[in-house]
Amino acid sequence: MSGDEAMELAVAHALVRRASSGELTEALRIYRPTAPVLVFGRRDTHAAGFDAAVRAARSAGFEPLVRAVGGRPVAYTTEALVIDHVKHEQLAPEGLDTRFKNFGAMYAGVLQEFGIDARVGAVPGEYCPGAHSVNARGVVKLVGTGQRVVRNGWLFSALVVIGDDELLRPVLADVYAHLDLPFDPASVGSLSTEVPGLSLDTVEERILDAYGETSPAELDEATMELAATLAADHRIVRDA
Repeated sequence: MSGDEAMELAVAHALVRRASSGELTEALRIYRPTAPVLVFGRRDTHAAGFDAAVRAARSAGFEPLVRAVGGRPVAYTTEALVIDHVKHEQLAPEGLDTRFKNFGAMYAGVLQEFGIDARVGAVPGEYCPGAHSVNARGVVKLVGTGQRVVRNGWLFSALVVIGDDELLRPVLADVYAHLDLPFDPASVGSLSTEVPGLSLDTVEERILDAYGETSPAELDEATMELAATLAADHRIVRDA
């Protein structure tokens, strides 16, 4: 998408809106970021230290953005995969915990196939803490998951950090400090640190296998048009 990371977030936003309205039944999308980004949760934007956190992200070369799903700040570079899974489903809120458990177990299973001691659960001091994060050895976070539930639909997003963990630690430390949130840089890990030489292609292929797919869904014109109207919601335009 021409390196527009706000549009990447807006596509997920558009997909879940279309799922909510019944315009699509289900879609799976995997993308690779084209630049480093620091993605805030909506509630972070109301924190007293938000402007300073935005400045810290920009100073480190990370574009600050705001995502549609919940949670606290996450950072990633081109050495990551973002998976967005949306579905039209009535009574979507009732399946919230079940989706977290099932998809957390699925991602842990994928990592275990690479020989990683992958476990589901938060590690002490992790960024964007969640009970269904996927970690290695109970020490470092490798996969973060989040959801957005809407009327008759849901979006389940996963961030798989393949590499560049050494670049993520300092920017996350600065951002979390400005937001007065607990964070331990030692909790940041990556798949390639656990398994040197592991490639994005290999990881993406295995994730698709786990979903029972051979390729992610193609984006249609209606989704792209809606995403274009939503992209501004994900940008941080004020002079922080």
